[in-house]
Amino acid sequence: MHDLSINELSELIRSREVSPVEVTDHMLDRIETTDPTYRSYVTVTAERARQQAAQAEAEIAGGNWRGPLHGVPIAVKDILFTDFAPTTAGSVLHRDFQPDHNATVVDRLEGAGAITLGKLKTTEHAFTAHHPEVEPPVNPWNADYWSGASSSGPGVATAACLAFGTVGSDTAGSIRFPASQNGVTGIKPGWGRVSRYGVFPVADSLDHIGPLCRTAVDAAIMLRVMAGPDPADPTAVSAPVPDYAAACGGDLRGIRIGLPRDYATQDVADPLVAALEQAAQALRAAGAEIKEIVFPDYQPALAGLMVILGAEAVWSHRETYPAKAELYGPELGGFLEVMSGVSAQDLAAAQLARQAFSYEVSAMFRDTDLMLIPTSARTAFTRTEWDELAASGDVVQAFRFSAPYDLTGSPTMMLPAGFDDNQMPITMQLVSDHLGESTLCRAGAAFQRQTDWHTRHPR
Repeated sequence: MHDLSINELSELIRSREVSPVEVTDHMLDRIETTDPTYRSYVTVTAERARQQAAQAEAEIAGGNWRGPLHGVPIAVKDILFTDFAPTTAGSVLHRDFQPDHNATVVDRLEGAGAITLGKLKTTEHAFTAHHPEVEPPVNPWNADYWSGASSSGPGVATAACLAFGTVGSDTAGSIRFPASQNGVTGIKPGWGRVSRYGVFPVADSLDHIGPLCRTAVDAAIMLRVMAGPDPADPTAVSAPVPDYAAACGGDLRGIRIGLPRDYATQDVADPLVAALEQAAQALRAAGAEIKEIVFPDYQPALAGLMVILGAEAVWSHRETYPAKAELYGPELGGFLEVMSGVSAQDLAAAQLARQAFSYEVSAMFRDTDLMLIPTSARTAFTRTEWDELAASGDVVQAFRFSAPYDLTGSPTMMLPAGFDDNQMPITMQLVSDHLGESTLCRAGAAFQRQTDWHTRHPR
C-alpha cells in the first residue's frame, strides 16, 4: 500500500476499496518500524492522524469527498507552524516552540482532507547543516550518502514511502537536492505562488514552499491545494490557480523546450550528461520540440547569492542572534556572524546583478516554454563529501543549477532520470517562466509516461 502514488491511492479511497483508517494505520506502523533506520520524522502525530482518518472515512462514506487528497497521509517540514505539534526548525533554540496557529499551507492541505502524519526533519533553520544535537535523516538508497539539503526529512520520507507526499522549502536548492539525492519528484513553484505565512524564514526574498512526491501528477495535485493568494502573506501571487493535475494528461505537441548545451554540460559529470540527452529524447518522443538555446551569464548573480541570503538571514534571526548565540550550531552561527558585516554597497551590487539576470532569464522564455538542465553538476554526494564542502564555506558553485532560479523566482520541476555508477538516483530539472507551473506539470507527466525511473524504490 505504501508504494502507491497519491493519484492511485486517491482512487482507491474514493471508491472505498481502501479506507483512510486502514491506510493511516498502515503508515503509522511503517513509520514506527522503519523510521528508526531513516530518521526522517522529528514528531509523529499518531493520535491526531487517526482522528483525522476516522473523520475522512465518515465523510467519504456519507458522500462528502473533498478531492484527491481526502484521506491521504502526508507530512510537512518542521519549519511550517503547526498548532498541534512543536515547530523546532531543526534547532535547539526552538526545541519547545509551540505555535498557536498553523501555516497557511498546512491549513490548506488539511482543508482538502489530507491527513498529517507528523513533522519532518530539517537542517538548523533550513540552512546548510543539521544542528550537532540533531541526527540527520539517512538516505534510503545508501546510508553513506547525503540525504539532501534542508528538506532532507521530506526527501527521505517520500523516497522511503513513509508519507505519500511531503512539503519542503527551497532557498538555494533545498527541494532540488533532496529530490535528486533521494530520487523523487519535486516542484519548486515560482516565488509567491505558495504562501509563506506561518513558515520560519531563511531569506524572505529567496524562500519557496513546494511539494515532494512520487510522481509529477502527485506534485500537481498537492500544488493546486497549496497555491494561491493569501491575505496573511502580501507577497503571495494573486493570479488564479489552474488545475495542475488536469494539465498532466496531454502530450507535448507545441511545447518548445530549450537545451542550453554549454551551461548544461560544461564541467558536468558524464552520467548526468548522458541522462540529460536521454531525457531530451524522451521529451521529444512525447511531442516536444527540443531546441538549442544560449543561457545568460549567471555567475555575477550567483556570486551575490550569499550576500543576499546572508543579509536576509541576519534580519530573520535579529531577535535571537547574537543574543542567544550559544544555542546556534557552528555552521549557522558562524554564517550569521560573518554576514553581520555585509555592507550596503555589497548588498546593492548583489541585488542589481540579480535584477539584471532575472530580466535576461525572463527574456529567454519569450522564445521557449521550458528549459531542460541537470539538477546538479555532479552525481550524488556522500555524507563526507557534503560535510567537507559545507564546512569549507565554498558551496556556491554546488548550487549553479538550483540557486539561479531562487534568485529569479522561476518555477522548476525535478524528475527522476536514471542512476549513476553507484546506483544512486539522478534527476533532471525543467525550468519555466513565472506562472509556468501548469506547463511544468504537463511536461513532467508526459516525461514519466515515457520513462519508469519514478517507479523505482530503494530497498
